Amino acid sequence: MLEAANRGSNTSSMATLIIITGMSGAGKTLAVQSLEDLGFFCVDNLPPVLIPKFAELIDQSKGKIGKVALVIDLRGREFFTALSESLNYIKDHFTIHCEILFLDATDSVLVQRYKESRRRHPLAPEGMPLDGIRLERKMLDELKNSATQVIDTSNMKPVRLKEKIISRFTHLESSTLSVNITSFGFKYGIPIDADLVFDVRFLPNPHYVEQLRPNTGQNSDVYEYVMKWPETQAFLTKLLDMLHFLIPQYRKEGKSQVIIGIGCTGGKHRSVAIAEYLGKMLGVSETETVSVSHRDSDRDRH
Repeated sequence: MLEAANRGSNTSSMATLIIITGMSGAGKTLAVQSLEDLGFFCVDNLPPVLIPKFAELIDQSKGKIGKVALVIDLRGREFFTALSESLNYIKDHFTIHCEILFLDATDSVLVQRYKESRRRHPLAPEGMPLDGIRLERKMLDELKNSATQVIDTSNMKPVRLKEKIISRFTHLESSTLSVNITSFGFKYGIPIDADLVFDVRFLPNPHYVEQLRPNTGQNSDVYEYVMKWPETQAFLTKLLDMLHFLIPQYRKEGKSQVIIGIGCTGGKHRSVAIAEYLGKMLGVSETETVSVSHRDSDRDRH
């Protein structure tokens, strides 16, 4: 929805409006604090019907208000309809770059967060938090599908979420596409915010080489072990060819970020090595910023 509205736009010459929403307990408060640090004018818990009024203020400010972030909790169909209508109004009447940032986390993580904070879920004030979480997820499903960016905070410490948001929106005013490559272990679940996921479990596994097992794919010996196989080289040749085709297409369609997930069994050896390789190879482009992270590489360290 939003990508089509902003296709071909030069975000460096227009105001920016970020809608922050998502699951209760997924980190919206930290997200808005992070954007405040970037100089965004932030408003919490704004009814969607008032978004066009904010757009008018932005337009009338003649550049004095250039970056705005609005936190909106959408827990009913009528709110989603109001948001959709408001954003369509902005598209038709103003030159403003709009994005929806959706924060998510698994049900089990959200339940644990509510237990630790001793807060009640807003949709289950007298019941179990899981009931409210499931209801809220169902209500927000359509909105999540319309988001320009989804961030899974399940395994993120607050400082990592802040770094991710700052990294993402620092580049918003340029035409640079941000490419994030993350390794992960399938036994811990697929990253829900990944745009592309590739399974490298077919490659020979360093886990079964005793002297390599304790190290990660960032270790030179493990890295060289993963890279030395003909099937690895054949796979990387095909994968890079695909990514060199896809990434410009994403940029052409208005995406500002692409998240590439590389998965193996535990997220420690093969996926880490492949992610490191892709980071080096894709990082040579001047039209993209490339970052590499390893979600699960330290999970079994102890």
